[in-house]
Amino acid sequence: MFNKSDYFFNRELSWLKFNARVLEEANQKTNPLLERLRFVAITGSNLDEFFMIRVAGLKQRLESGINKKDAAGLTVAEQLQKINESTRRLVRRQYRYWRILQQEMEENNICFKAVAELSDELREWIEDYYRTTIFPVITPLAVDSSHPFPFLANRSLNLAVEIKQGRCEAKIAVIQVPGVLPRLVRLPETDHGKWFVFLEDIIQTYCVNLFRGYTIKTIVPFRITRNGDLTIDEEDAEDLLAEIEKSLRQRKRGDAVRLEIGKTINHALRQFIIDGVKIKEESVYDINGPIDITCFMKFGETIGDEQLLYQSFVPPLPSSLADTDDLFAAINAKDILLHHPYESFFPVVNFIRQAAVDPEVLAIKQTLYRVGGDSPIVLALAEAAENGKQVTVLVELKARFDEENNIQWAKRLEEAGCHVIYGLVGLKTHAKIALVVRREHGIIKRYVHMATGNYNEGTARQYTDIGLLTANDQIGADASAFFNVLSGYSDPPIWNKLGVAPIGLRQKFYDLIEREISFAKSGKPARIIAKVNSLVDTELTLKLYQASYYGVKIDLIVRGICTLLPGIAGVSENITVRSIVGRFLEHSRIFYFANGGDEQIFLSSADWMTRNLNARVELLFPVDDVEHRDRIKALLELLLQDTQKAYGMRSDAVYYRVGRHRKEIVHSQKELLNRALQVGKSANLPLPILKPAYRHEE
Repeated sequence: MFNKSDYFFNRELSWLKFNARVLEEANQKTNPLLERLRFVAITGSNLDEFFMIRVAGLKQRLESGINKKDAAGLTVAEQLQKINESTRRLVRRQYRYWRILQQEMEENNICFKAVAELSDELREWIEDYYRTTIFPVITPLAVDSSHPFPFLANRSLNLAVEIKQGRCEAKIAVIQVPGVLPRLVRLPETDHGKWFVFLEDIIQTYCVNLFRGYTIKTIVPFRITRNGDLTIDEEDAEDLLAEIEKSLRQRKRGDAVRLEIGKTINHALRQFIIDGVKIKEESVYDINGPIDITCFMKFGETIGDEQLLYQSFVPPLPSSLADTDDLFAAINAKDILLHHPYESFFPVVNFIRQAAVDPEVLAIKQTLYRVGGDSPIVLALAEAAENGKQVTVLVELKARFDEENNIQWAKRLEEAGCHVIYGLVGLKTHAKIALVVRREHGIIKRYVHMATGNYNEGTARQYTDIGLLTANDQIGADASAFFNVLSGYSDPPIWNKLGVAPIGLRQKFYDLIEREISFAKSGKPARIIAKVNSLVDTELTLKLYQASYYGVKIDLIVRGICTLLPGIAGVSENITVRSIVGRFLEHSRIFYFANGGDEQIFLSSADWMTRNLNARVELLFPVDDVEHRDRIKALLELLLQDTQKAYGMRSDAVYYRVGRHRKEIVHSQKELLNRALQVGKSANLPLPILKPAYRHEE
């Protein structure tokens, strides 16, 4: 009844719409100037990953002869065509915003200068920098009959140089812009303000000394994006860690999926680059501006002007922990709910740190997905093992783009004596859970932390996530059983409290939705509020359409991809979809069910995507404490009232700003931040808030 292509939107095009919403933050003058520039950089980084994974995957399918239609009725070829059209519009807007921001930065005495614009004194400084710092690093690579077009690293910036000697035929060389040097070279302070020069402009100006006896005709910058997905045969891999390390080396050498070229009138040189990279014209993007705008990601920190950045703040401790040093006693007394980044991540770190040194703690078990570069949690786990405790850590080596970092942590933990496992064959372990087993008065007591986000203190200051610390006996028993399934050959038990993917979680969601349908049919309160990063799964979407048809009121807060279409008469007229994009990346997964008046709220590591329900180890856990339930419900209602950072989705998949014609001002993130600032005046924890990151986290 509901399984028609007209009732679905393509997931790739939906993702591009999300990235466009992120880009719009660069055009919002209510955001600080340098934060707006960062949003431009974030969309560039997002596009890189999109091409490396999603576009690369579609191209591979098409080359393999697979051209099936998706749920929205688009073939692979049609998807690639529409992606191409949408991406080109997005890129044009990126650089239009960049030029606007460049002008506004000049008004604030922050300038990007061409070498040719500089005074003789500054040119002399630049030339000296080139001679002493750049020249020793760069190497020209000739391209001719005896020197084939060089293989260039993924996402590296390069210069194609056309040179000529007298009347001889022109020759081509390639210079790789060194990634080991700052892309934006800051000039000595002047009375005019803070001036910067792009590294490639310096090389273009002075690289003539690399080609003595020749004159330079044209220089064209270009950048290649390659297939970045890893192909790992887990079934036949004797050593998964070694296999992934091998695949990481292959990632740098994947086929080209996108070519960015600086605008040029030298069509012959442009074609030479295209032929050398071995890419088709439809995958070539002519860039009118600096190629690779991800270089602005941390630019704000180099300026150091707090007026042009978001206000920093120290997230406070929750009130239940403000006056106690005994974390285990506090958890034993009452479940503790943590809402990051508005509340400190310190209790989570301290949970593992205290367990590592507590003589009564016997064992620690934890999953790690995205850990971060300098993790106090991992160091605490290593210390715990060195202190003689039984430490079991599941490190997910297949966490995309964090594989190398996780490999290093896995080795460090093994060296410390931890038992390190790499998950289940064919599945990614995406669940976020830590279990501490403690002996208290001769009795074994279990303490558990579960969360919607990773054990990463960096992203805990950028992403909105919710965690729960509990000593609930049933959850403790479930946690023990969960780790037994991960580390051994134990069959999944009948869970007391938890829902676990890939076995049971999909059906759990079906049952919860069916229950709301039955209440709607009987005239009792029937409502669903779901906050997720992405909604892609077709079968789950059909179940939501069915619930809407029978009168269940459904409010969806979907930050990123949403293939469901709301507001279709007779199908989804009882469904609303909104997306909130602001300073912090909305990352928490929250599920509310009216349940005929006996309300239930669940938190989860899982999005409503097929991969989360079918191909990942995920957790769903209830919030049983009434006070915490009320708090989360109030949070959901606040998000649904947002008029400043919320977008509504129409039945034609067009997004619109919710508050455009509304008088009331509700800014959910600012409201939560203001509350945290009021509470945090007495807090003194050295955990400054980092800057926004809109990576489309898995």
